[in-house]
Amino acid sequence: MSPLSLNNSTENELLVLCKEGDRYACKQLFDMYSGKMMALCYRFARDRNEAEDILQEGFVRVFTKLHLYSGSGSFESWMKRVIINTALKYREKNITKHNYTEIENLHVFDTGPNIVEELSKEEILNLIQELPDGYRTVFNLYVIEGYSHKDIGQFLNIGESTSRSQLVKARNLLKQKLLNQIKLAG
Repeated sequence: MSPLSLNNSTENELLVLCKEGDRYACKQLFDMYSGKMMALCYRFARDRNEAEDILQEGFVRVFTKLHLYSGSGSFESWMKRVIINTALKYREKNITKHNYTEIENLHVFDTGPNIVEELSKEEILNLIQELPDGYRTVFNLYVIEGYSHKDIGQFLNIGESTSRSQLVKARNLLKQKLLNQIKLAG
């Protein structure tokens, strides 16, 4: 089989081969999506090793559950959902205490629009990685993945208000980290 260009017919052909157990097709599928999925895993992990563990577990689930993909909708979106669920289960299994708290009426301070412009994408991602697990998870699900507080609450077994408060706390802490980073650089 020749290298794939990402169009629906070749992706569908590849998926059929993967469902039939073709190892080469599975490797191609992994090679095609592992970079994107690793970036996704890294946003939920505490470090690169944990992200790699999540990626490995996630792809095992993708391949074992491939028969459940109906073909309607984007395969990448389906796979992303499997990887996110894997990351959340991994986190739940490996973290003894959740850092969730219910708080209302948090003060949000404005740091000005120029802070983010001063930092590189890598620096910002590293600052997000430094957030406590609960804050980082809610921040990633809401800001980066676009889930609602209701969905996040269901994923994490927390209330919608807890999700909201975790997001506010994550944003405030991230803003403080951004300010500190700029002060150090300036």
